[in-house]
Amino acid sequence: MSKKEEYKLDKKVKDIFTNLSNEDNNFCNAYVVEVKFSKKFNAVILIAKSEINISLFDIERFERRACKEYELNSFKVDYTYTGKTNEISPKNIQDILMILSTKQDYTKRIFENCNIDINLESKDVIITLKKPYADFVILKKIDKYINKCLDVEFGTGYKVKVINDSSISAHIDYGPRVVKLSELPQTKKQVEVDQNGNPISEPAKNVPEEKVPFVRQKLTEEEKEERKLAKEPQPENVIYGINIATPDRIKIVDINTNYDRVCFEGQIFERDERELKSGKILLTLDVTDYTNTIACKMFLDKQKFEDVTSKLKKGKYITVQGRPQVDPFAKELGIMVSNINTAEEPQTVYRSDDSEEKRVELHLHTKMSAMDGVSSAVDIFKQAVKFGHKAVAITDHGVAQAFPEALHYITDNFSKLVKKEKGYPTTQEILDAAPVKVIYGVEGYLTQDVEPFAHISDTYCVFDLETTGFNPKFEKITEIAVCKVRNGEIIDEFTTFVNPEKPIPKAVQELTHITDEMVKDAPKIYEVLPEFLEFTKGCTLVAHNAKFDVSFIKYFADEQKLEFNPSVIDTLTIARELYPTLDNHKLGTIAENLGVSLEGAHRAINDTRATAKVMLVMFEDAKKRGIDPNGYMYTNIEDEAKKLPYFHVIILAKNYVGLKNLYKLISYSHVTYFNRRPRIPRSLLNRYKEGLIIGSACERGELYQAILNKEPMEKIENIAKYYDYLEIQPLDNNQFYIDQGVLASKDDLIKINKEIVEVGDKLRIPVVGTCDVHFLNPDDEIYRRIIMAGQGFSDADKQAPLYYRTTEEMLKEFDYLSPEKAYEIVVTNTNKVADWCDRISPISDEKCPPHIDGCEKTIEDIAMTKAKELYGENLPTIVKERLDKELDSIIKNGFSVMYIIAQKLVWKSNEDGYLVGSRGSVGSSFVANMTGITEVNSLIPHYRCPNCKYSDFSPHGVKNGFDLPDKACPECGEMLEKDGMDIPFETFLGFNGDKEPDIDLNFSGEYQAKAHRYTEVIFGKGTTYKAGTIGTVADKTAYGFVLKYLEERNKTMLSPEVNRISKGCTGIKRTTGQHPGGIIVVPKGREIYEFCPVQHPADDPRSDIVTTHFDYHSIDKNLLKLDILGHDDPTVIRMLQDITGVDPKKIPLDDKETMSIFSSTEALGVTQDQIHSEVGTFGIPEFGTKFVRGMLVDTRPTTFEELIRISGLSHGTDVWLNNAQSLIEAGTVTLSEAICTRDDIMTYLISMGVPPNPAFKIMETVRKGKALKDKEKWAEYKALMKEHDVPDWYIESCEKIKYMFPKAHAAAYVTMAFRIAWFKVHRPKAYYTAFFSIRADDFDGDFMLHGKQVVIDKMREIDNMGNAAGNKEKNMYPILEIVLEMHERGINFLPVDIYKSDAIKFIMEEDGIRPPLSKLNGFGEVDANKLVEARQEERFTSIEQMANKAKLGKVAVETLQKAGCLDGMPRSEQMDMFDLI
Repeated sequence: MSKKEEYKLDKKVKDIFTNLSNEDNNFCNAYVVEVKFSKKFNAVILIAKSEINISLFDIERFERRACKEYELNSFKVDYTYTGKTNEISPKNIQDILMILSTKQDYTKRIFENCNIDINLESKDVIITLKKPYADFVILKKIDKYINKCLDVEFGTGYKVKVINDSSISAHIDYGPRVVKLSELPQTKKQVEVDQNGNPISEPAKNVPEEKVPFVRQKLTEEEKEERKLAKEPQPENVIYGINIATPDRIKIVDINTNYDRVCFEGQIFERDERELKSGKILLTLDVTDYTNTIACKMFLDKQKFEDVTSKLKKGKYITVQGRPQVDPFAKELGIMVSNINTAEEPQTVYRSDDSEEKRVELHLHTKMSAMDGVSSAVDIFKQAVKFGHKAVAITDHGVAQAFPEALHYITDNFSKLVKKEKGYPTTQEILDAAPVKVIYGVEGYLTQDVEPFAHISDTYCVFDLETTGFNPKFEKITEIAVCKVRNGEIIDEFTTFVNPEKPIPKAVQELTHITDEMVKDAPKIYEVLPEFLEFTKGCTLVAHNAKFDVSFIKYFADEQKLEFNPSVIDTLTIARELYPTLDNHKLGTIAENLGVSLEGAHRAINDTRATAKVMLVMFEDAKKRGIDPNGYMYTNIEDEAKKLPYFHVIILAKNYVGLKNLYKLISYSHVTYFNRRPRIPRSLLNRYKEGLIIGSACERGELYQAILNKEPMEKIENIAKYYDYLEIQPLDNNQFYIDQGVLASKDDLIKINKEIVEVGDKLRIPVVGTCDVHFLNPDDEIYRRIIMAGQGFSDADKQAPLYYRTTEEMLKEFDYLSPEKAYEIVVTNTNKVADWCDRISPISDEKCPPHIDGCEKTIEDIAMTKAKELYGENLPTIVKERLDKELDSIIKNGFSVMYIIAQKLVWKSNEDGYLVGSRGSVGSSFVANMTGITEVNSLIPHYRCPNCKYSDFSPHGVKNGFDLPDKACPECGEMLEKDGMDIPFETFLGFNGDKEPDIDLNFSGEYQAKAHRYTEVIFGKGTTYKAGTIGTVADKTAYGFVLKYLEERNKTMLSPEVNRISKGCTGIKRTTGQHPGGIIVVPKGREIYEFCPVQHPADDPRSDIVTTHFDYHSIDKNLLKLDILGHDDPTVIRMLQDITGVDPKKIPLDDKETMSIFSSTEALGVTQDQIHSEVGTFGIPEFGTKFVRGMLVDTRPTTFEELIRISGLSHGTDVWLNNAQSLIEAGTVTLSEAICTRDDIMTYLISMGVPPNPAFKIMETVRKGKALKDKEKWAEYKALMKEHDVPDWYIESCEKIKYMFPKAHAAAYVTMAFRIAWFKVHRPKAYYTAFFSIRADDFDGDFMLHGKQVVIDKMREIDNMGNAAGNKEKNMYPILEIVLEMHERGINFLPVDIYKSDAIKFIMEEDGIRPPLSKLNGFGEVDANKLVEARQEERFTSIEQMANKAKLGKVAVETLQKAGCLDGMPRSEQMDMFDLI
């Protein structure tokens, strides 16, 4: 034996694998020869030897434990027995068979009463079975496994043979299949093969999964046999493969590669299918049993895939049998599937509530409790239905944002329960029929701005303390002073220093002027406190900011077990009510205000005398104002109320009156009283208490805290009287009090809960048991743990069991109460509170558009007047019929007010000099065009004469009026105007005019805020609100939270399990925001609280913006939502108009040179080699990106209609790529025939004979990407299209589409883009000036202001980076392209000049374009604006004077110097020798 080997044999297994050293396992005493670790495959091979007998079972058990303990994909042992060869006996074989039966119970039946014969010479072991299972044993290789057990344990060369007794038949029907036994891996390396059976030596590296999706071993005999059986008819429970008969199941967390084959049950969490080049389909199922999640893969032919895919949907429970192995692509453990059967949902997942009468949960949080609750309102409702609970309350922290989700789920899924002969059921009817009533409430943050004064005795004591700090647990009292007052006179005083037994901090000494020397000989607190209590006995105590002083006295009284429960008056509370206008309410401020002398402040006796005098004056003031000191005092000061401490409180809406009041409370708490939390002052709650039910909430509630802090019973009972019901919760909810040392044991928690029960019984207030639900099931705590860890909570891993309990589970939580009392609290009282609440809808059914008197007549008059202005008094039939049809639909369906509002906004913007672009399908409406809402004329292509009003609507072979040839009027000779985009009105409102319309408008970004303010002018103050949004945890963020959690704890996890957990963390509310242009309008005479609460975006109290509390989608069917968006195009056009004087409305939209840049660069005067592009659309909206330029090269458009079609294609999802592009390249269709916009579908289908209504519905289905989502409905539409000879390519194209643009939207965009393109061709210097001013956010002066070659070099550098280029480089590149194009056209940048350059905008000059100061790197907009302002008065005399006047820092000045902007300017006012050189 070598020295190396001898050294290694010094170490036993237990010495190296210390975590497993306590295992009751002989293998721990084996000697280690070598340990091999593969980081790539996260696997270990342990080579070991031993002279003692070690069973194979011990080795296998060690392998499994090591895999789990060290989180490995594989742990294998290569073991050699080095002891003496022992003779074996039948008992040794029986021991092996007995252990084997514990692993696979069917072997007990197989080997029952078998005979064992051992031939010591031939070393044969003959096992004779009494039942005909020998073939089965050989097929399953059980004999070889027994052989291996002997070799490992005894080191013998015995051979095991299994035979049937000669008296029985040798043939047997094997019947159901079973899980194969785990075998010890061979020392000799096994040959692995790919999916085609070809041997491979190593897993393929960097090979796409499509090529090597799973490296798997050759089929075993068992698997081959199963494949044969799979071709035979199978039971209904078999989804794939054959029936899995073995009862043995393993948890996914225990799976590793030491198992040759495993069987487990779980739920399909995620699925993915991909077609491979071989034609087979790779189906991957992520299956979870909530101990772990693992990827299960199958390679299926298309027929088998069709057979199984519908049976393997997400959420289904299945039994999987297959081979565990490391996937070389994912580099982690996975399963190669052999068989899949259906499985029942396990009881551990599906908890049922089997109680005859069930409880109701009254305290529950959804994902809208920001970064706290992790269950959706829908999942909660489903759970309540499963449990059979009749009601459930939603009580998120301070918000109501889960209400809409709960309502919409109910109305979408339970309308069929309403039996109605005619019409659709109302929301109320659906709610009444739903199986569960949702109680809408909130867990609020209650502040005590209302404090009941205690009864004032004839004699009261005013006292004050000086201390070493703020917390009585850590700090000490240094001085106590008391003034006893009777009938307005100070009759006695008590004052003393107190030895704090610790140094007084220097800052405290400076404040109080009490030094260590002054207190060193003073009595200690245990001597002083009894004297203080005796002096004040029977008196009401008075102090300023009494909570501070009382907290110290109470702490030390409790420490000495002295009784201290006085009535206390706080002069701070009185002062806040009486003198709300003071800057603050410090004692000195109040004393000065009242003319009371305060000498020697911050000394206890002086402060006490002053407080006594202040108290007397304030009492006189209170009497004059009619305020009773024995009543309630209200602060009514918003800033003060925001700063007060808060308690939790549950507020439930009893009825619709209560719902409106709840919305008011939520609104005020967010808008007026928000301070880190949306606080509700008690005075506000008192004001809006009607229709509400108030509960005492959790351990953070006022009642629980009073008991925890050992307040007197009188105070506790007074607190309890405020509430309609009291809450107690499971003990483990409050375990943290024990962990933190606040309470000693669970007995203390029980005592508090019992005291709440006793108070409730005494006052006859119902006490209810609640869970404070934050997640649905016990296993779901992992999601909350991850979320809390992501926020930095140190105790994230100590999750309280805040899950939704069944009735039986909840009764067990209160088994320390009598059974009768527990039942009353859990069942009787929760149902009683639920019965107090009506079934209500949190969102009104009512549609409430704003009303503008006479809007119907106004819209008709405006449209008709404009039409006659364009087409003459006697309107052409086509014009008259279109107007009549649209106006009838608009007016009849109540949409006139929407048109009038949009018309007013657009006209106002135009009047102020800014064009407005329309969005969406509003351009389909000719009335919208005639009222000025959109520039898109939706009539068919036509001519009209601006002079004599002649018009020509006859067919001209074009699809867009701007593509008509020029033509003179046959009546008067004037050149005819061309118009008409041929867009059906029905795209906007449907054939029945009942589709809910959206009028979306693109205002200039500069003008957007003015447009928003103008809505308030139209509707009146207080009627418009910004549309609110809710920001939730996104997929990537959640994934990052999980990875961070694992990294911080040095843990690993299979990626499917990471995906599962991260999925559970998505959708949780993070913050709120506002729609970029959405305005919600409340009609006059109505309050927003009738529909939803309001708040500031992101809860920012500094914001002057108020948004809807609900996401605007929840209420946009009830209230009018205007989309007033900010856009660059109108801003660019306004700037171009300002610097050129060209009216953009008069730009010809059929200009040939402008049209040519969409197919070549010739009109720009450059070649494609110069600008590296075959088209000249750099910087043109809609057509400037690399993707769309590629489309232009492919299609070479020459008409306006083709530009619209390309715009539609580029904005759709899966409309161009792998769809229209392929069809055009194959010659199947031309651009004009391809599906480009949603309108194409409806008009084409109608042209093929499909009835209009179905054609419209097919269009709506396709444009939303729902063609293949509702297979049954699509099959119906598909049959209808085939019936009318719609070609297959057309139907297949529809099926691929995920989203489509309306033609009107594309037309509006192209109109704006074409105008800007005109300026690029005909006014290039103006174009580049406007572009760089408005669109070049990523302009970098270091590379773009120093000539063409620097630009070319930077572009080449980015090109060479390839995929390694960062976002900065990628965003810069399009700007570099335009700068290069500008240079190639002979236009250059002028130097930045501190007198000539603007702060922000580029300036067009005769010799070139002058960049702004802010485009110098290191010189921001703030510095630029300061410099421009400073130069207004006079020229700068020196750099020093300029810097001082403009208040520029050193870096800003150096940036100007580096750019040459300060050349020739002296450094300072004083001339020095350097200025003379």
